[in-house]
Amino acid sequence: MNFSHFIAKRIAFSDKSSFSRIIVRIAIFTVALSMTVMIMASAMISGFKKEISYRMFNFWGHMHVTDIGARRFLDEVPMEVTDSLLAVINGIDKVVISDLEGHQKTSIGGIAGVYGTIYKPGIIRTKNAIEGIVLKGVAPNYNWEYMKPYLKEGSLPSIKDSVSEDIMLSVQTAKRTKLKVGDKLIIYFVKAGKQIRKRFKISGLYKTGLEEFDKKLALVDLRRLQDLLHWKADEVSTLEIFVDDLDDLDILQEHLYYEVLPNNLYAQTIEHKFSAIFEWLKLQGVNERVIMILLLVVSVVNMITSLLILILERTNMIGIMSALGATRISLRKIFLYQAAYIIVYGLIIGNIVGFGLAYLQKYFHILKLDEEHYYLSYAPIELNYPFILLLNIVVIIFILISLVLPSYLVNKISPIKAIRFR
Repeated sequence: MNFSHFIAKRIAFSDKSSFSRIIVRIAIFTVALSMTVMIMASAMISGFKKEISYRMFNFWGHMHVTDIGARRFLDEVPMEVTDSLLAVINGIDKVVISDLEGHQKTSIGGIAGVYGTIYKPGIIRTKNAIEGIVLKGVAPNYNWEYMKPYLKEGSLPSIKDSVSEDIMLSVQTAKRTKLKVGDKLIIYFVKAGKQIRKRFKISGLYKTGLEEFDKKLALVDLRRLQDLLHWKADEVSTLEIFVDDLDDLDILQEHLYYEVLPNNLYAQTIEHKFSAIFEWLKLQGVNERVIMILLLVVSVVNMITSLLILILERTNMIGIMSALGATRISLRKIFLYQAAYIIVYGLIIGNIVGFGLAYLQKYFHILKLDEEHYYLSYAPIELNYPFILLLNIVVIIFILISLVLPSYLVNKISPIKAIRFR
């Protein structure tokens, strides 16, 4: 039988001293609180990053291919897209590229879809308001599954064989212009110094929560904009490309640019095109690490303080056991085992509370956010179970290692003085 473990188990929570009992409870509460906050912080930050990225990619695709002459987002530079080029891009499965040092990188998947688009600014003019708008023209083969989760009212535009007048406005634009589903509207464009009018009918209203984009963009039939710009049927301004796996973005972008696309076309990832948003998301990872480190430090300091108090409270017991022949190492192990019990109990409670709060937030959206500033109306939750398991293991190991040095206080206690100690 392990002597130190046996004694630690007997005295772990059986102390009659109210002060020691309070110290143990405070230590358990602190560890539990730290783990609860760690779980919630990790889940909320991971959920926030995933949800914003998911909405950005659904709306814009994963990569854009444009003509090298288009230096700005709304530059009207036509790009001829042949069926053979589309077939090559769509046929990309797994690719292998080599870096400058000769190391090979292999993608997990390939290209999931390619869709031609055109962006054209215009002005909505109604009896109630004048509103600037950017029309995003999409082709009949566009996969509307990407926009279906954000449809709030009406239906998706019906863009099939014949040219459609349907337009999909954002909820924000509809509110500002006092338009609703089924209404017809006129959008004014400027082409070669002339004013051109086009009629559209609102089929549905969408809301992604990306306020900056929702208030500017509307979706229409690509062919309406081709007719407006006098472009050919195979000319678009942008190719939106979706990939099978996000981890392949850089690999597939390099493969497209160097191996597939002609010299006049340029491939760019959405992370690079909208770098400000994605850099902001990366900063959330820094915040997550800072929170984890601070909470771990708080737990360590709390446990060190608790261990020292528990040792002083058991001074008399240490003296008696020393006189009976117990070694200093075995006495130190008693308190390390006792600290381990406190940590484990604290982690169990912290995990129960943390997961409970996370699931409540995930399914009931209790914590709300200002959508204008955070792009989301509630705090999203994404539980990374392997990471949380690793976090529990790290907390146990790190705190116990930190307690080894304070446990040497046992060596400083004289058996004769300790037995007299009351």
